[in-house]
Amino acid sequence: MAKLVSTNPANGDKVGEVTVSTTADVARAVASARKAFPSWRRLSVTERAAYVKNFRKLLADHKEELAVLTTKEMGKPIVQAREDVDWELGFIDWYIENAQEALGDQVIKEDKRALYKVVYEPWGVCAAIAPWNFPVTMASSGIMQQILAGNTVVFKPSEYTTLTQKRFVELLWESGLPKGVVELVLGAGEVGKMLVDSDIDLLWFTGSTAVGQEIYAKCGKKFIKGIMELGGSSPAIVFADCDLETTLDTLYSARYFNCGQVCSAVKRLFVEQPIFTKVVEGLKKRVVTKRLGDPMREDTDIGPLVSQEQLDMLISQVEDAKKKGATVVIGGSKPKGKEFEKGNYYLPTILTHVTQKMRVMTEEVFGPVLPVVSFKIEEEAITIANNHIYGLTAEVFTNDKKRAERIARVLESGVVGINTDSFYEPFCPIGGYKKSGMGREYGIEGFRELTQMKYICLAK
Repeated sequence: MAKLVSTNPANGDKVGEVTVSTTADVARAVASARKAFPSWRRLSVTERAAYVKNFRKLLADHKEELAVLTTKEMGKPIVQAREDVDWELGFIDWYIENAQEALGDQVIKEDKRALYKVVYEPWGVCAAIAPWNFPVTMASSGIMQQILAGNTVVFKPSEYTTLTQKRFVELLWESGLPKGVVELVLGAGEVGKMLVDSDIDLLWFTGSTAVGQEIYAKCGKKFIKGIMELGGSSPAIVFADCDLETTLDTLYSARYFNCGQVCSAVKRLFVEQPIFTKVVEGLKKRVVTKRLGDPMREDTDIGPLVSQEQLDMLISQVEDAKKKGATVVIGGSKPKGKEFEKGNYYLPTILTHVTQKMRVMTEEVFGPVLPVVSFKIEEEAITIANNHIYGLTAEVFTNDKKRAERIARVLESGVVGINTDSFYEPFCPIGGYKKSGMGREYGIEGFRELTQMKYICLAK
C-alpha cells in the first residue's frame, strides 16, 4: 500500500507517514457520510452545536500537541503555531454562539394574506480539501460551519500537513461526533481528484487558482456548488500622510508572518513617492532585527518554507526579477550556514526598481519577498493595484478617511483593510474577486453559503 511521508521542512527529517487512500477508501468514506446525513440533518442547530462544544474542549486540551505537529510538518514558528490554535478556538466559539441566528428560519414579511419566510437547509455530503499554511485553522474552516449547517463532510488534508489535520479529525471522533458525520481520506492531488469525482453534493476548497479552476470545471459538469478561496497577490497602498511607524509595523507583519505563506498577505507594496525611501528603509530595519531559523525555538520569527517545491518557485521568481533589473535591498537568496543547509530557508527580501513585467508582480509570491513600487498620484496607485488577475485582499494606509473610503470602494478586492492588515475575524464574510475565489466563508454569510435557501409562503 502506498505511503505518504511527512517531512520536516527545517531539517529534512521524517515526521511520520500515513497510508494513502485508495479509490475504494474514498468511495467508502463518501458512502459513510451519505448514510449519516439523514439523521444528522434532522438534529436541531442546538443539538449539533452540543457536539461542537465537546470537540472545542478537547481541541483546547490538545493545543500543544497540535502546535508541535504544525511546526514539525510545515515550519511555522512554535509561538505562531500555538497562536493559531488559540485563534481557531475563538472562531469555534463564534460559530457555536451564532449558528442559530444564521441558520434559523427567517420571516421576511407577514401580512393579511400570508406569512413569508426563508429557511436554510443543508446540501448533503460535502468534500472539503484543505491547504497546509494554517493546518488547524483550515481543517476547522472546512468542517465546523459545515457540520453546524447540517452537512456531512469528507475531509482531505493537505499532503504537507497530513498528520496535523488528521489529528484534528481524530479529536472530532474522540469527542463523540456520530459516525460518518466527518470522514477522512488521505493523500496528495490524485486522492483529491478521486474525491471531487465521487458522489458529493457540495465542494469546499482552499488552494491555488490553477487547481481551483480544474475543480470548478468538474463542479460545473456535475452541476454542484463549489466554494473556493484561491490565490492572492494583495496590494497595499501607502500615502505620505499615514502614521508611518504604525504602518511599517503592520506592513512587516502583513508580508512576513508565517514566512509569507499567507493567501491574504501583502505581496505588492505601492508607496507615495515622497516617503518611498523612508518606507523601504523602515521595513529593512525591521527585517534585520528578526530571527530566521529553527521554528521550534521560542525566539524564532521566520521559519522555513513548507517544501522544496515552494522554495524552488520562490527562487525562480526572485531570479527573474533580478535579471529584469530589480534591486535587492535585503535578502534575495538562501541563507548561509550549517543551520540552514538541510532546510527550505529563504532570507526575508525587499525588492525595488520593480516593473509590471516581473513575475513577482504578475504571479502569486508565496514566501518572504516584498516588491516595492513608488507612485505619484492616487489614480495611478489604484490602477496598478487593480492590474492583476487576483482580488482577495487589499490595504490602504492614510489619515485622510474620505480618501481611504473612496479608494476602498474602487479596489477590486473582496476584503479591504484601512490602516490595518486585512485580518480575518469569524464574523466577517471572506472571499475574493476575479480569480481569487468563489463564494464566501465565515460570518452569517458563510453559514448560508453552505445551505440551500428555500422560500416558504404560508397562506392564512
